[in-house]
Amino acid sequence: MLSSERARSAGVAALGAILLALAFPRTGIAWVAPLGAAALFLAWEGASWKRSFAIGWFAGWIFFTISFWWWTTTIQTVVGSLAYAAVIVAAAIEAFAFGAAALLGYVARTRALPALAPLATAAAFAIMEWMRSIGPIGVPFAQLGYTQAGTPLRALAAYIGTNGVTFVLCVVGAYAADAVARRTWRPFAVAVATIAAATIVAWGAWPARDVTPPSIPVAAVQGNITQTLKWQPGALQEAIDRYESMTHTALARDPKLIVWPETVIAIANGGLNQRPDLLNAFTDLARQGNTTLVAGSLNLRNDSFYNSLFLFTPQGLTGTYDKRQLVPFAEHFPGQQWLWWLPYIGELNGHFAEGNGAFVFPTTAGVTIGPLICWESAFADLAYAEVHSGAQVLVVATDDAWFGTTSGPYQHAQIAQLRAIEAGEYVVRAAATGISGVIAPDGTWQARAPLEEQRVVFGMVGKPVGSVFSHIGPTFVWIAMLLAYVFLIFVPGRRRAI
Repeated sequence: MLSSERARSAGVAALGAILLALAFPRTGIAWVAPLGAAALFLAWEGASWKRSFAIGWFAGWIFFTISFWWWTTTIQTVVGSLAYAAVIVAAAIEAFAFGAAALLGYVARTRALPALAPLATAAAFAIMEWMRSIGPIGVPFAQLGYTQAGTPLRALAAYIGTNGVTFVLCVVGAYAADAVARRTWRPFAVAVATIAAATIVAWGAWPARDVTPPSIPVAAVQGNITQTLKWQPGALQEAIDRYESMTHTALARDPKLIVWPETVIAIANGGLNQRPDLLNAFTDLARQGNTTLVAGSLNLRNDSFYNSLFLFTPQGLTGTYDKRQLVPFAEHFPGQQWLWWLPYIGELNGHFAEGNGAFVFPTTAGVTIGPLICWESAFADLAYAEVHSGAQVLVVATDDAWFGTTSGPYQHAQIAQLRAIEAGEYVVRAAATGISGVIAPDGTWQARAPLEEQRVVFGMVGKPVGSVFSHIGPTFVWIAMLLAYVFLIFVPGRRRAI
């Protein structure tokens, strides 16, 4: 039977996990994030390394089950009621990041000086959050830093990125937990005062707060075609008619950049590149408005399908961007050559090829764009690579219709806000059923369309204002936190194991 102490720790960890989940959309109670972190870290206090890992994993399982529940809307059309089991299993796997953070937190408590152990614990959590968010099977959703898109703490993302904001939230939580455990509030007060001072300085020096008024008109077209209709017979022509009509309406406002969502021109068993009639029609649209039109569709090349964005200018098709970061178990199945015998492999694997071509493109608007397709916008390293390669405006084309009206589209849109802050650039986001709009470099929505509404969103963009993060990048921040953790546990000194 569980001891009362273990049951109490599990309860506190569960409470922390629930509070962390509530910080994300749709509830979006951002201020509970450090409280959730505090409860989580308090549950680890005094625990052995085995119990720390178990409590961490348990809390992570609850957190990710809640945070990823919207996935069921996406995959239940393929696997039915098994979708719920799939999310629970996926959450159990992702929860190992929390368990590993708890282990690193145990090391911090046993080796670092008491006043610095919470700092190392916070770094441990941020390190593991970054680790679970990168690579071909990384899952970058539900990073704690995203929750602060509408708070003053978002200014810190311009310097240390979203993962750095996670670290800041965890510093507050870890020192709060330490204060309760050791019954001393002075370190907590110092930590909060330091973070407050750093935020004030970052806010005051933030270039995005004082920008030249943007002068380049842009439009994001939200056709509001649902997934249930998108691939039906006859839906292709309806999509073409709707988007051409909406774009003709948009041309009256003289936008210099028009963005359509991901795979909005859904050509079954073929690619847009094989349809010269459509290539000519979309070129005519660009020519009529002397604009750049970005349209999402499939690209069939060398017997391989790519999830692509096609760039049309008055001169014709001038560029194609192929999605580089594919969604695991949806657009491709990692290790399929060994796991082909599993059920639903054919349905889950989209058989897409990974893009490796150009990823920044000039436009008639006079700015270079960096395209990101759906899932890619959640990867800070992909956006950083585009900015580093000269992108001046980020373009996000996505098909969030897969997620219905769950928290998924809201979480995804919030992620785009942090990409704008990190890059110090405008973001033009076009989603099939929403949320579409234009985001300023300070992360605020200049204009946006709600879910499940057919609308053209107009806005203005300008040249980048820049940020520290756009120069150093996410890998630098992660390495800095890793080195800080190592320094804190090895250099200051040791204390007796708990």
